Amino acid sequence: MPPLDDRFHVYDTTLRDGAQQEGLNLSVPDKLAVARHLDELGVGFIEGGWPGANPKDTEFFRRARTELALQKAQLAAFGATRRPGVKAADDPLVAALRESGAPVVTLVAKSHDRHVELALRTTLDENLAMIADTVAHLRAEGHRVFLDAEHFFDGYRSNPAYAVEVVRTAADAGADVIALCDTNGGMLPGELAEVIVGVDERTKARLGIHCHDDSACAVANTLAAVDVGVSHVQGTANGYGERCGNANLFSVVANLQLKKGRTVLPDGGLGEMSRIAHAIAEVTNITPNSHQPYVGMSAFAHKAGLHASAVKVDPMLYQHIEPALVGNDMRMLVSDMAGRASVELKGKELGYDLSGDRETLSRVVERVKELESRGYTLEAADASFELLLRDELAGERRRHFEVESWRVIVERRPDGSLLSEATVKLYAKGERMVATGEGNGPVNALDRAVRLGLERIYPELASLELVDYKVRILEGSHGTGAVTRVLIESGDGEAEWGTVGVDENIIAASWDALADAVTYGLLRGGHDLD
Repeated sequence: MPPLDDRFHVYDTTLRDGAQQEGLNLSVPDKLAVARHLDELGVGFIEGGWPGANPKDTEFFRRARTELALQKAQLAAFGATRRPGVKAADDPLVAALRESGAPVVTLVAKSHDRHVELALRTTLDENLAMIADTVAHLRAEGHRVFLDAEHFFDGYRSNPAYAVEVVRTAADAGADVIALCDTNGGMLPGELAEVIVGVDERTKARLGIHCHDDSACAVANTLAAVDVGVSHVQGTANGYGERCGNANLFSVVANLQLKKGRTVLPDGGLGEMSRIAHAIAEVTNITPNSHQPYVGMSAFAHKAGLHASAVKVDPMLYQHIEPALVGNDMRMLVSDMAGRASVELKGKELGYDLSGDRETLSRVVERVKELESRGYTLEAADASFELLLRDELAGERRRHFEVESWRVIVERRPDGSLLSEATVKLYAKGERMVATGEGNGPVNALDRAVRLGLERIYPELASLELVDYKVRILEGSHGTGAVTRVLIESGDGEAEWGTVGVDENIIAASWDALADAVTYGLLRGGHDLD
């Protein structure tokens, strides 16, 4: 199926350029999964990799023929122009592109004279011949051809006439688009736009843009290029890529669509962007950047009390767009910076109307500030904050169970293995119960023990899972005796929630966070705090 509108291209290179990021390793099934997500978003082209250059990419294109039913995007195969002194028809790497099954081939070509002579070790004229021959050959074989002019802007500084001739040669040979590449990522928007205007005037070729983020200008450079007539933008999901990454395609398309009025995605695509960004992060196993524009968890999170007061009147006083446009949500953070407006809005977010209860609001604000002064961080622990809010509304601390005592034993066995054993003594619904659990660590053992003790009364606890566990030693001068903060992320298969505990003893801090996690899980299961 053709792109949404061939007058403007959104071209994703996550599976090739993005995969060069340090620590990012994609299997073939991973690449297929990412491609499906990108197709859901509605990009026009998905660059699948370099067939023939490595077995993984060759396998990806083989499997894509039968397993990748793209609905909106077209698959592009990436590769180089033919080698010096060899005809394109006889070059095995060109043959791999021909046989990839991809309707589009994107060729990389040198446009910097020093790269031609030092990296390719050939003449400037032969490089132009390599471009013309390869483009013409692939066009004759029925492929649509794009060309990435590598190191274009640095090449233009070095030898503008030659860089322009590379563009002209590719266009004359039949390349549909020549993407000008800021390969080293060092350009700034003004100078980049000036170069593009000059190239456009001298070639009249259809130009694209491919930017890296080494000067933190990849998105700005891409937008500047569009402003001066570029109609093909390249980027990667979440800005993945070598060194500092590539232009973040999500930021590019959101800015184009929401700020510049260009429809570059199919209907509904932009509203799915946050979900797709996180889904791709799950596949790549790269922790999502919570501060990423548009799609990050913190992109529309408000913390300062002054901001919250304004947001209460009109959210758009401190937001540049409505978060739902990109599938995100506004969030209120509760911290020592909180005022009554922050707490009121956070309560509303959690389902509690505090608008007419100034006394409770004041108590909660003071309680939050007191806890944060002791090392708690409630902005990362919504479940613990909701329990605190419930306590203040009720005027007392109420829980599903009370703790008589708990203890943990860590035993090193003769074979060198470690075993943790925890015993908890609890009261729930008028019953006293004692339970012992074993685990691969103290917190795991406590988790198992408390659930073993309560599961007879609350069987839904069997689905509770400890998803993540973070420890931070807070600033102080006591070394191993310093205060410890523990954040626990728990889930029940449908949702996840965060809780926090603080104590000089790491196990005690863990227990407090764990107890809140279990309590909140029971609330989600329909067991109110009577």
